[in-house]
Parts: sequence; C-alpha cells; structure tokens
Amino acid sequence: MTLSGRDYIAVVDFGGQYAHLIAKRIRHHGVYTRVVSPVISEQEIADARGIILSGGPASVFGEAAVPFNKAIAELNVPLLGLCYGHQLLALLNGGRVRSFDHGEYGKTGLELLQTEHPLMRGVSPVSEVWMSHGDTVESPPPGFGVLGRTALCPVAAMAHESRPVYGLQFHPEVSDSRQGDLMLGNFVEITGAARGWNMQSYLEEVMDECRTQVDSRNVLMFLSGGVDSTVAFALLTRALGAERVKGLLIDNGFMRKDEVRQILERYARLGLGEVDCLEASEEFLQAVAGLSDPQEKRKAVGETFLRVRETYLASLSLDPQQWLLGQGTLYPDIIESGGSDHAAVIKFHHNRVERIEEMIAAGHVVEPLKELYKDEVRALGEALELPEELVWRHPFPGPGLSINVLCAGGDEHFPELEPAGAALHGLLEDSPYEGAVLQVRSVGVQGDSRTYTPPAVVYGPRDWDLLEELSIRITNNLRAVNRVVTLLAPETLPELRLRRAFCTRDRLDLLREADHLATRALEEGGLMRVVFQLLVILLPLSADGRGDSLVLRPVISEDVMTARFAPLPWEVVNPLAEKLLALSGVDAVFFDVTHKPPATFGWE
Repeated sequence: MTLSGRDYIAVVDFGGQYAHLIAKRIRHHGVYTRVVSPVISEQEIADARGIILSGGPASVFGEAAVPFNKAIAELNVPLLGLCYGHQLLALLNGGRVRSFDHGEYGKTGLELLQTEHPLMRGVSPVSEVWMSHGDTVESPPPGFGVLGRTALCPVAAMAHESRPVYGLQFHPEVSDSRQGDLMLGNFVEITGAARGWNMQSYLEEVMDECRTQVDSRNVLMFLSGGVDSTVAFALLTRALGAERVKGLLIDNGFMRKDEVRQILERYARLGLGEVDCLEASEEFLQAVAGLSDPQEKRKAVGETFLRVRETYLASLSLDPQQWLLGQGTLYPDIIESGGSDHAAVIKFHHNRVERIEEMIAAGHVVEPLKELYKDEVRALGEALELPEELVWRHPFPGPGLSINVLCAGGDEHFPELEPAGAALHGLLEDSPYEGAVLQVRSVGVQGDSRTYTPPAVVYGPRDWDLLEELSIRITNNLRAVNRVVTLLAPETLPELRLRRAFCTRDRLDLLREADHLATRALEEGGLMRVVFQLLVILLPLSADGRGDSLVLRPVISEDVMTARFAPLPWEVVNPLAEKLLALSGVDAVFFDVTHKPPATFGWE
C-alpha cells in the first residue's frame, strides 16, 4: 500500500505473532500503519506520528535479542512497547528484566494503579487482558512509573513520567484483551495522527494493485468453498473481469460430508464466473500415506495442490506463465509459517510450501487478502455484496480434515510423560479433578514460539468456569503441557494407548461422520454464529489397539490470532458426546478447554 501523504503510525516488527494485528487495530481507528524492520534507519520513519514496538518470540537478553536500531527509541514521537517491546524499553532505559521458569499465557486480570493516566483513559480499574510471555519486567527504569500489574507480573504497564513513552506486557491488540482497543485508541489520540483510512479505501487500492501485478495475464484461483478464497475470487473478478479469472475447486478427499456438492451449488448461485471441480482424492491420500509428522503432512498437501494445478492447466493447453495462481491467503497463514523476519514457525500452511514461495518471488501468485485478518475479510465480503451465509461461514482450511486426523508411526517416545504427570498430580491436589497426560502431542504457541507437547486430560465436575481456571493454571505452571482437555465420555477414563495409524480413507470417513454430528448439534442449538469455528479432532489413542478417540474443539475468536474455547451448553454437549461414543471405532470423547495461546486452534 502507498502512503499517499497520509499520517501513519509505524509498527516495528520483532517477529511476533501479533505484529500485523497491531497494525490492523490501528487501521480500525482510521490511521494508516506501516510495519517496519527493527533495523530500519531512524530517518526512514522520522515522519511517523507514533511508533509501536511489537512482541516477538526471542528474549531481550544477549545473543538471543533481535538486532535493533536503538535510535528509533530516541525519536521525539510517542512510543509504545508491547510484550517484547515492553521488555526492550525497560532494558534500554535501565529497568530490570528477568526470565522465569513459569510463563503467563492467555487470560489474566490487570489491576490499574493509575486510572487517570492518558493511556488508560476510560479503562476499568480491573480488566481482563491476554498474556503470552516468559521474560518479565521486575522493576521499571528510572523516570518510569508503574501503571498496572497482574498476579505474576509486577510491571504489566508502565509510563515515563514526562515523555510519551509507554510499555505494556500484555497484548492490547488481541480482541480477548477486553479494553485493549480502548488503550490503543488512547495511544492514537496521544500521537495526534489524522484519521481517514477505511476498508473501502483498501478495496480500491488492492484492486489497483492486482490489476498492476496481473497486467495482461489471467488468474487461476484455488477455491476451497471457504470465506477467504471466495472473497478473493469475487475481488479478482471485479478487478479483472470474469473472463480473466477461473476458479478451481479440487476435491482432495479431505472435505466434510457432502461438502463438494454444497460448494458447487453455492458458487452456481453466486454467478461469479467459471468454476471447475477436479476429483483428486486418491492422489492426495497417496501424498500423505505413511506420514505422521504434522509439518510433513501440510507440506505434502501443498505440493499436491500444485501438481494437480499443473495437470489441470496442461489438460486445457493453458500456459502457466499466462495464468497466475490466485490464493485466499490471510496474514495469519503467513505469520504462523514464519513469514516475517524473526518470526517463529508455528505450523507450515499449505499455501506457503517451498514451491509456492518460489512462485511468489517470481511474481506468479496473486493474494489480495494477504494483509488482512478474518474479520476484515468478512467486512470486505460484505463490501463486495456477497451473501451472509457465505461471509459468515465457519473457516475450513485447504488441507481440510487431513490436519484433523492425527497420525502415529508407532515408534514415538514420550520421555516427558512421567515428570509431566507427577507435576500435574501436584497441581490437581487442591482441586476436585483427577487427571493424566495423554500419549500424543499437539501444536501450541507460547511466548510467540511453537510448542509440540502432550496435552493433559482432567475429569471431574462439569463446570466451565472451574475448567477454564484449571486449564490456565496448568498451562502457566507446567511448560511440558500446552493444552488441556476434559473427558466427556465414557464416564471414567479408559486406559488409552497410542496406536500406529495414518491419514487413511476409513479414518477420514469416521471423522467426517463425527464432524457432521457435531455441526448438526451446533445448528440445532442455534450456536453457529456463537462459535467461530468447530474442529473435531481424531486421535490415534485406543483402548483396544484398533479404535480412536475424538476431541471437540469449538472456539470463539474474531481474527484467528487469539481464541477462547467455547463453553457450549451442557444440554448440547452431553447428548452429542454419547452419539459420538456410539460411533463404531470411537473409544473416548474429549472437549478441549484451552485458549489460544497457549494452544493453537487445531492440534496440527
């Protein structure tokens, strides 16, 4: 995007999962933002009206610290440090920062000590914020006062006594920090930046960019039937004309029950342009056969999409140089794939495999949504006058159910199980719950870094508040666990063992049926708009060496970057659990009670 002479606020990106989310939040206040490198020269951003230092996965100490042009922090403009940026400001100005064995992840209570401060204008004395950190500011630098604290963080918010320099240990940019957007709005006011940016201006600019990039060529758009690819398809069709954009829906065998037919009917009603469908399930099943590592599975799916595309173009005698690849990639896909300097890889996305990165570098991929988040894509879909049923459809990624089928090669070792189990037992001593650590691993995100650890299971009273509190306590204090589930069925935890199992048609069919039952329960309960996304996960944990276990993972989110587990009504959950347990081949049913962070949405 070009600045066109507008005021802007610069976001210095230290590789944090939420760096571009900060930019989005500032845009929502009508001010344009630039995301810049930590080593950018101070002259290049001297005209910024304010500067925000983002979070990041690194430590501020020693060689682990991200290279930073310290002159940026000395510019005479309002400066706000978040998470890593907060710790960096403290360290640069003589404060004390320490690393702790424990962390602070997810929901935390913030107690304000200075309620009248301009940065905190209108914020409640006690509010809910979202944390994701290991290092902690123990004492503020000279000349700084403490604005707020949490139970584990004595300097959760600080401000210089005379200069407009501020630090927040938590993430005000995530929607789960209840009044974080108010704090960011206060910072925008402090900068004095003029407002005028909106989604309509983005739409016009991004269409101009697409026309410039595509030039006289055409676009073959990968379609999944989901919100992102469909909005991108509609945008490209408006920008280039229907005759220059073709849609390709690939039936990879990983779709939900009866989903391909429903998607094709939906596109026919939209009338956006030509949409072809290819049945390629056998090719995709062969690509993931025998794979148990989640990253390898994702890469295999991405590479297979490209091979099928090449076959399709060849079958129509279309020149690949004249048909660019269109994708509905969002910014969360990019950042989770390690797509910015200093960002950790949380999980590879199928739309960021190596060959696609090479095509992007060559200018052969068009991604009009790559700077946006899910809520912005929905707003863009409404601006494009797409129907509500499509704009508000639950997200469903390109790899589909393949990444919800966890696999095991039979040679996995879990040396962490015994010490993690002992630590878990200690944490549960004063609670009405029993628990264990499951013999399987899932992906998480803690302190902006990827974790791959076993989940804990707890069972006892069916009380969402107690389960949430327990989940936070376990994941904050037990670093060997990034996720907590509760047992739904049967009534007592069976002795489950990891079995050798891969992503096969029969396991996919079992998951398809379970997913269908779960989705229908949400629909009948009127919960589809309450829940952002419902994932049903199949685990190779068996009581008899042949069956599997299921996990229900409904989440509430706005932009995918953070999420809360969705505490569904027990009158919906309990009968659903019984129906799932009755499916042939299901030995246990769990419910994921972990927020993001420390867990990701899915398990792979």
